[in-house]
Amino acid sequence: MAGLSVAHRVALTALLARCPEAALRAVSAAVAPMGGGRAAELRMLIGEETRDRLRRARVLAPLAPMFRPRADGIAAMTFPSHVLPRLWGAAREREPNLLLHLDRDDPSATAVADRFCQAAARVVRDQPDLVWPPDGDETARQAGLADLAACLDLAHLARRGLPSLEIWLKRPDGDQIAELRLLLKDCAGVHVDGAQRVLEMLFAHLQDAVLILRIVTQTSLAAGREGFLSESELAGFVDRLIAGVDVRARKIEAFKPGADLDHVETVIADLNWCAGVLGELDVTLTLNPQSVWGKSVRDARVAIARRLSGLLRAADKAVDEALPLERVQIAGRMTRKAPRLSAPVDGPAVDAALSLLKLVGSSRGPASTFGCEADRKTLVDALTDRLSDHADQTLRMINDGEAEDETHALGLVELVAVCLDHIDAVEPARTVRRRAAVAGAPAKGSEVSSRAA
Repeated sequence: MAGLSVAHRVALTALLARCPEAALRAVSAAVAPMGGGRAAELRMLIGEETRDRLRRARVLAPLAPMFRPRADGIAAMTFPSHVLPRLWGAAREREPNLLLHLDRDDPSATAVADRFCQAAARVVRDQPDLVWPPDGDETARQAGLADLAACLDLAHLARRGLPSLEIWLKRPDGDQIAELRLLLKDCAGVHVDGAQRVLEMLFAHLQDAVLILRIVTQTSLAAGREGFLSESELAGFVDRLIAGVDVRARKIEAFKPGADLDHVETVIADLNWCAGVLGELDVTLTLNPQSVWGKSVRDARVAIARRLSGLLRAADKAVDEALPLERVQIAGRMTRKAPRLSAPVDGPAVDAALSLLKLVGSSRGPASTFGCEADRKTLVDALTDRLSDHADQTLRMINDGEAEDETHALGLVELVAVCLDHIDAVEPARTVRRRAAVAGAPAKGSEVSSRAA
């Protein structure tokens, strides 16, 4: 069978270059069992693209996370994603004879990777339109090009520091802290703002943004004091984290419980994130309560604590609305409260209760940070008792034949079990479901047979 034409090869090469990693793997898996000359050539093209991406990842590893926005939304130094393949393509063309060295697993490959970064920096300065075509905002593009070139100048130093990143985040000893400070000093020797830029590069490799504080506060003996840090070029990291807390605090205050459980998960994630940032600030920095940072942190803490307390109180009321009680007559004028077996098992009231209970059960950590854990624990204990009692009464009424619609009543019992699941009352929920599995009023025929016997 004839192979691919030149036009086909060019088109397929361009297409494969645009494929995301997952799509490229899927195409590779689909083509692997195919026979014929064209399939063999396509497998070769896929292999070349895969090898090229591995080389690019090795060379540009210090900058790679900077070509996508941070997942947590915190402001950071980033570059457009379309610049990455253009940058690598231009750098690759300048040193084609060195590409094979990148496939080795030895120190020489690192030296070659650093040389490619230097070539990439020259391309950014000499042929900026080739790497980053004009896109309308020329001021932002020029600033981005300057940042990109400077980061490429520092790539060899950032590469040297990346293996120690985990160590610096934990409990580094004196020698390891000295290594960090020497790295920053070397970066400052390359660019006046080299230390800040390399910290931006390390920051891009941290999924948890607040961890940058552990590195920043080790940059000098005085960095743990707010007065020193707020006046330094590293203050921007703290500003961004506090801004992130403010954004999430507003989202938490605006939260309205409802049917969208994904919204609840987002609020829970925001609570955990804010608790983590504020807790880390407490540990790593000595904040002056009257400073701008101190006031911002205090205001955010108060606002979130107030809203969380309000949501805990709302959860208590929401359960009453989702699983209402009604007065029933038992003898003469005597009445008691019993579950309303006609209550719906879904709808707005149920959705609101479930979303709030999900928040109650998932907010143990944040509740401790914001001073609400005692209230949360008391609420969980009270709800566990109330929900278990509601299930007991409903099952008793079912077994006594008082439920007009037994299936619907058992649906209410399952709703109670789901509510218990949401507040992490796992064992009571299991007990409710076990009892519901054997519940049910005896058949009338069996009653007659028992009387006859």
